[in-house]
Amino acid sequence: MSQIYMSLIFHNHQPVGNFDFVFQEAFEKAYQPLTDCLDRHPTIKVAMHFTGPLIDWLKANQPDYLRQVAQQVKRGQLEILSGAYYEPILSMLSDVDKLGQIHKLNASVQALFGADPAGMWLAERIWEPYLAMPIRQAGIQYTVIDDALFFSTGFKEEDFFGYYVTEEQGHSLKIIPAQTKLRYMIPWRPVEEVINWLRHQATLRQQPGKPPVWAVMGDDGEKFGLWPQTYESVWGEEWMDRFFAALEANSDWLSTIHPATYINEYNARGIAYLPTASYVEMGEWALPSPDSWLLRDLRESYELRLSHIPEWDQNKREEIEQILRFLQGSFWRNFLVKYPEINHMQKRGMALSKRIHELTPSTRRDQALDALWASQCNCAYWHGVFGGVYLFHIRSANYSNIIRAETLLDEDEAVWCEETDFNADSYDEILAGNGPLAIVVEPNQGGLMTELDYRPAHYNLLNVMTRHPEGYHAQIREAASTHMLMTPEDNPNQFEGEPVRVKERGLENYIFEDWHRRGMFIEHFLGEETTLTGFEAVQYPEQGDFVNQPYVVDVDEQDTHVRISLKRDGNVWVGEMRMPVRVEKVLVMNIGEPALHAHYRLQNQHESVHLRTRFGVEIAFGFDGGDNREYCHIEADDRVFGMGERGLLNGISEYYAVSQLRNFGARFTLNRPADLWWFPLAPITLSEGGFERVHQGIVTMPCWRLELSPGEVWEFDLTISMAPLET
Repeated sequence: MSQIYMSLIFHNHQPVGNFDFVFQEAFEKAYQPLTDCLDRHPTIKVAMHFTGPLIDWLKANQPDYLRQVAQQVKRGQLEILSGAYYEPILSMLSDVDKLGQIHKLNASVQALFGADPAGMWLAERIWEPYLAMPIRQAGIQYTVIDDALFFSTGFKEEDFFGYYVTEEQGHSLKIIPAQTKLRYMIPWRPVEEVINWLRHQATLRQQPGKPPVWAVMGDDGEKFGLWPQTYESVWGEEWMDRFFAALEANSDWLSTIHPATYINEYNARGIAYLPTASYVEMGEWALPSPDSWLLRDLRESYELRLSHIPEWDQNKREEIEQILRFLQGSFWRNFLVKYPEINHMQKRGMALSKRIHELTPSTRRDQALDALWASQCNCAYWHGVFGGVYLFHIRSANYSNIIRAETLLDEDEAVWCEETDFNADSYDEILAGNGPLAIVVEPNQGGLMTELDYRPAHYNLLNVMTRHPEGYHAQIREAASTHMLMTPEDNPNQFEGEPVRVKERGLENYIFEDWHRRGMFIEHFLGEETTLTGFEAVQYPEQGDFVNQPYVVDVDEQDTHVRISLKRDGNVWVGEMRMPVRVEKVLVMNIGEPALHAHYRLQNQHESVHLRTRFGVEIAFGFDGGDNREYCHIEADDRVFGMGERGLLNGISEYYAVSQLRNFGARFTLNRPADLWWFPLAPITLSEGGFERVHQGIVTMPCWRLELSPGEVWEFDLTISMAPLET
């Protein structure tokens, strides 16, 4: 019998800011059961990777578990991999932060488990060729890369049973292809099928003059108990125990081995230079809509054709496989294009990183640096089959860490202002602060505000998501048209074929796609026919050309205040008539005052025609807790409304938003009574449980009916003030 080695690598991760009950459930259903299973099978050797946020939680809540893991390391059963501490996408970091995060986890692994890690896990297995250099500089010998990258470079399946060497500027790094086939079989297929596949590979893949055959499976530890239906199959039906027992029973030809051991004992199969990419699904998700869905359909159509070709017809199978291996999609950095909110958050971190690393070492600097690193946790920087960027609490945690770091650096209250292209779109943005508040304004995008930080609470009120088009929206619409949407209340047996799971009936009626980024201080001109329902559904005519159009900016920075003046000479269409209109808005922050003052001045610039229109100012914001009144709500006209509600009130001069979780409120004061519109931002997104609306914030809009004679000016003031809740 030919020999084959196998390495199992379990990647265990929970993001910064995740709910404590999620950590606990993952521990009980996945991490602890797997470690206990290893104790029952002490001859089985595996490798594990624990990310920093999970290690921090385990140290605080399950120290005995860490001691149990350390014992498995000590007896030679378990190899621990390193990585970047807070599990960032390495390519989104400066090189100094890459090294810092890896060194931090290296030190933690050594302190907790008494071992110096030889390998590291790449977040989402996202690879870029230049990463070989900083990874090697951090003392790491190897990393694991998805076999799809090898496929796309011309490697064949028979080449995946060993490791390769790549290099960047003379820094050599060993790279291991993680096999998709094993990832899809374990733990989904019967144990006997997995063993038979390995037996077949042991004979088929041995090449003369090459090192021994080595099969590697690397995947999420949460897949073994936390993913839907897996706890019952993996642990209730004892799939993992039966698998480990089968490995033990076949140990005469099938040996489990640590990746570091194989690499130290055997040579590489050659050198490899791989392209920028990740696993296949990530490339699909990174494409813009609807291209992502087109690629998905294309891949599925070829995979279906492949499934109908018998195993003996290798020529036809190879034709389809050749096509599939080149259908790779885009790569992770395209998420920065697809979602401006991601680009904003990532570029905020980059600018902060540069500022921190220019400081001389100190305790305060180290604390700020660690907060910055925590803000780089990857889970809010992309979106696929799980929530990703749509997970409000994860984005909120990232922003909180950015703001915490900045607050540590800015201990003294002072007025500051900077005009810079921080988000790399070739247009300058305005960043300003006065101590308790910090803002970001984008003059080229309608002069809208895209960030409003209340520093005492380490909170960004403008952490909201625009309702983006997603490729999977087509699946909802198609399923709705054929009555194939299944809610939790429906009986699966009533459907012929595979239904599409949704969390609520009529979900297809809430697919709204915004044409501009949501934020604060967006000027809308609306006709009389526009209703709140139409405005929420983006089914209305915008009569002005002010939204997302350039404004002229002038900044006046003084010791006591900063004044940002924005002006646009635009147009409002009333019927067939084009009316020239000037909109001026002035944003003022006074030193030490937790308030933002906005003064508006509108002028009808037509020489002879009256302007009759409805004018509104969009003010979006979001709070932790979403549409749950227990955590946050709005107060207006002596009434309380949930953030998930929509409504309209007349004659409003003040409304108040309250965050019980963050223990502060934001008061919006108008010097002219207005009609107040509001509706929730709740894009429909895909999760492991099906499609659902996910609360991302709320849009409020005070609006007025205006009638301005030629040359007439109309003005109003709006103040947003923050304060802790009264106890």
